[in-house]
Amino acid sequence: MVGAGPSGAACAYWLADAGWDVAVVEKKHFPREKTCGDGLTPRSVRQLADMGVEESLAGAHRYGGLRSVGFGRSLELTWPAHPDFPNYGYTVTRHDLDGLVAERALKAGATVLQGTEALEPILESPPDEATGEELDALPVCNGAVVREGAKTRQLRARYVVVADGANSRVGRALGLVRDRAYPQGMALRGYYRSERHDEPWIESHLDIRDANGDIVPGYGWIFPLGDGRVNVGVGLLSTDRRWRGVNTTKLMEAFVAGVGASWGLNEATCCGPPTGGRLPMGMSVGPRVGPNTVVIGDAGGLINPFNGEGIAYGYETGRFAAASLAEALNGGGADALASYEERIRDAYAEYYRVGRAFVRLVSNPAVMRACVSVGMRSEAIMNQLLRIMANLMRPDGHGAAEVGYSALVALAKVLPPGIIEGTLTR
Repeated sequence: MVGAGPSGAACAYWLADAGWDVAVVEKKHFPREKTCGDGLTPRSVRQLADMGVEESLAGAHRYGGLRSVGFGRSLELTWPAHPDFPNYGYTVTRHDLDGLVAERALKAGATVLQGTEALEPILESPPDEATGEELDALPVCNGAVVREGAKTRQLRARYVVVADGANSRVGRALGLVRDRAYPQGMALRGYYRSERHDEPWIESHLDIRDANGDIVPGYGWIFPLGDGRVNVGVGLLSTDRRWRGVNTTKLMEAFVAGVGASWGLNEATCCGPPTGGRLPMGMSVGPRVGPNTVVIGDAGGLINPFNGEGIAYGYETGRFAAASLAEALNGGGADALASYEERIRDAYAEYYRVGRAFVRLVSNPAVMRACVSVGMRSEAIMNQLLRIMANLMRPDGHGAAEVGYSALVALAKVLPPGIIEGTLTR
C-alpha cells in the first residue's frame, strides 16, 4: 500500500481486519499537515463509523448542515434524514484525522511504515512512454523501491495499492494519465481565528468573485473548526477560460475581503499563509486496475465533480479495493481484482457523468449567475441541490443520475435557449 491518507488507510484497515497481511508506506510521520477543507460530510462519517473511528472524534466540531450564501441571500440547510447516512457532519483537520484512521488500521493488524517514501514501482515490464497513449491496464507491479532515512530497499508485494494522492508519483511511473477533457479543480485554503469558530453550520458562498468583481466558476467556504479557528478557502474549476492565468492568492484575498467583517478575518487573525493544490475529478485518471495493482482515492481522479469532495470517496474506494483484493487473494486472481473497477462504476459512473456535465454548464458565469439566483429563491430547490451535490440521493426512490437529469431539465426552463443542449454527451 503506497500512502496512508484516507484511501490507503481505509483499504489497509478493511484488509487487515479480514486477516490479510498488509504493509503501508507513508512518506510523512503522523500527525502531519495536509491541505484540505477539513469538512466531513455524512457520507464520510458513515465510513468512519463503520471503521470504528467515529468514537475518536468526540472532541471534534459537529455541525448540522450547510449555510448557502449567494447574491445577497442566505439559506440554512440541514443535512437530510437518510436511511444510510447520519444527519450531521464533523469538521476536523487532516492533521488530526488521518493519524486516527492510520492508527485504526494499525490496531487491526496492518503494518504502517511512517517516514518511508515510495520512490518508484518495481515493474515487470515498464509502460512505453514513447507512445503517449493511455494504457488499457496497469503493468504488473511487484512492489516499490522505498527510502527510510538514508537507506533504500525494495519492498515486494503480491498486490500493490496506489494511494499516494492527486499528484501520484507511483501512479505516473505506472502510466496513469489524466483525461484533460474532464474538469480539474484548483483550491486554496488557510486558517483564521474567529469568534464564530463553533457555529453549527459550514458556510458556502456560491457567487465567488475575483478582484474585479466578476463571478468565477467555483465557490468559497468557511468551515468552523470549534477550536478557535475557521478553515477559509476558495475553489476554482478548470472549465473557466481564465484558469491558466488566474491568481488564486488574489482570488482568496478578494473572498476574505468580502466576508472578513462578518467573520473577523483579517491580517491579525490569519494563522499563516494559505496552501493549495489541484484536484483531478470525476474518474478522470486511468487506468485504475492491472493484473495485481489498483489505484484508489485522489490518485485515481475519484473526487466528486459536483463539490470537490475527496475524503468520502477515498474511504469508499479504499473499501471497494479491499473487497476486490480479498477476492483475488482467495483465489480469484486478476479477474477478481478487475471487479474493483466494476464496483467503482456501479457506485459513481452515472453520478459523476452528470456531475461533469453540471461543471461544464456552470463554467459560463452568466449561467452560473442564473442558476444560483434562481435556486437561492427556493429552499426546496437548494435542499435538493444539497442532496445531489453531497451524493446523498440513494435510496430516496431515484438514482442520482435521474435526479441530476431532472435538475438540468428544470434549469433549461429558466435559462437562455441552447445553454443545456449537449452538456450530457460525454
